[in-house]
Amino acid sequence: MVSKKTNKFKLPKREQFSNKSTFGKVLNIAGSEYYTGAAYLSSISALKVGCGYVALSSSPKVLNTIALRSSDIVFLPIDELKKKVHDFNVVSIGCGLSTGVSASIMFKSTLETLSKLDVPVIIDADGLNLLSKMKDGVDLPKNLIITPHPKEASRLLKVEVDDILDKPIQYAKELTEKYNSTTVLKMHSTVVCSQDLDVYVNETGNSALAKAGSGDVLTGMISGLCAQGMSSFDAAQLGVYLHGKAGEIASGMLSEYSVLASDLLNYIPMAIIDTQKELV
Repeated sequence: MVSKKTNKFKLPKREQFSNKSTFGKVLNIAGSEYYTGAAYLSSISALKVGCGYVALSSSPKVLNTIALRSSDIVFLPIDELKKKVHDFNVVSIGCGLSTGVSASIMFKSTLETLSKLDVPVIIDADGLNLLSKMKDGVDLPKNLIITPHPKEASRLLKVEVDDILDKPIQYAKELTEKYNSTTVLKMHSTVVCSQDLDVYVNETGNSALAKAGSGDVLTGMISGLCAQGMSSFDAAQLGVYLHGKAGEIASGMLSEYSVLASDLLNYIPMAIIDTQKELV
């Protein structure tokens, strides 16, 4: 089944008698020496969609850099990751992580731990590149969301990029079956495929989103929605929809040429407000 509408644009309910734990806790494992921005974008965007608490786990250098930029994120040194990972409702991993030896060892070890937990896990960017190098048969998280662009999808499936571009729905389903995941295949019209092979084709967004860091924002949005209790498929659909709408609104103010990934953070609230109006 292919749908072009989200689940009636349902937004997570905001309980008034609440605290930060009510709206979930995200652990974001992201960033490296040359990709601190990815760690920032994927953390703040989770908060912008309503998540109550985001902890960024990374190297001391990355954490020190992000601390100068934001007071809204909690920091978890990477060497404390294994003993703290059980404290979170959602885990995202991969944005700006790098693919060096130390990142690869940490990634494999973390996936092994996460495979034993029943929490949504979102893998993006360098996490997908590391995943593509792992042998088949490795235990993966039970509630997995992967968010590849066509090049990453080609590495995961060992097919040509042109094949992905030619038949995106077919290959989104193949990714879902191979990794037993919810798949977000990021394209002009992003394809979201559920573990049951239901497909949603998104129609929001424009060329403003074709900037470095835009995918990091999307990862954070999906993780933040999952943290509030949405299913993986619903969170992925709504995250993609809101992400595209934020790009549209931002480009209306800044032009499709000039929107930066960091600008999207300021337009997520407007995208949510517009979506709330659609519900009325």
